[in-house]
Amino acid sequence: MNKYKSIRKASLLGVIGNLFLLIIKSLVAIIFKSNAMLADTFNSAGDIFSSVMTFIGNKISSKPSDNDHDLGHGKAEYIFSLVISIIMIFTGLILIKNSVLKIIHNDTMNFSYWLIVVCAVTIIVKALLFVYTNYLSKKFHNILIKANSKDHLNDVFITTFNLIAIFLSSLNINYIDSIAGIFISLWIIYTYIKIFVESYHVLMDRTISSDSKEEVINILKKYPEIIKYNHFNATPIGYEYQISISIFVDGNLSTFESHDIADKLEKEIVNSIDNIYLAVIHVNPIKVNKSDK
Repeated sequence: MNKYKSIRKASLLGVIGNLFLLIIKSLVAIIFKSNAMLADTFNSAGDIFSSVMTFIGNKISSKPSDNDHDLGHGKAEYIFSLVISIIMIFTGLILIKNSVLKIIHNDTMNFSYWLIVVCAVTIIVKALLFVYTNYLSKKFHNILIKANSKDHLNDVFITTFNLIAIFLSSLNINYIDSIAGIFISLWIIYTYIKIFVESYHVLMDRTISSDSKEEVINILKKYPEIIKYNHFNATPIGYEYQISISIFVDGNLSTFESHDIADKLEKEIVNSIDNIYLAVIHVNPIKVNKSDK
């Protein structure tokens, strides 16, 4: 299935699933005054927003290059990931404040088995969404769907913790509900800080990883005709990179021979390294003494 169609489908499923969870969570959170469930509700609201941003960002990043964007629109997904991160970090801070105030004022939760039912439904829905989006994330190496996948997995753990807090609250250990709310909020903040940092690095044109660069160098070493190389540059375009390298070959080689080496090298680099979608090799002739051969 096409990359962008698959991601669009996953985004729509995320919106539908999280909207359903948002409705049932908000109802039981309000009725039974559960701070942990309220935090979980805001988490679902963030997930809906994240899925919508994934849909929009995916639509923009799928556009091919044009006269104004020579390298395409791949960075759009990182811009939207950055926006999502900032909003969710801010939301997490507000939830922590609310949980702390609830502990100070000694507010209590009204236990109900409906809270347990909602937690169980949430865990099942989120586990299924995680399995699907994690598969797409590994297949297409897309940061937006990766962020969604992490959301779904985090929600499984968060809601499990929420479920434990509900059981303890049934034993009149009421402060556990607010502590769970704080924990959930901290988890939200931690997750989105990591996504923020990853998006920031790409938008600031962070170079290719040392491991990927080493792979390229190892491929260069396979060509005895290449005497030396320099000007190794890498530009991130979404998840993938465009790289350019200047190689030096014997000036006695014909133009066809030297460019044939460059063509083969470009194809081998792109076919061998997943996160490089374009390699541009510049050929420079160099004088070689016969005694050096």
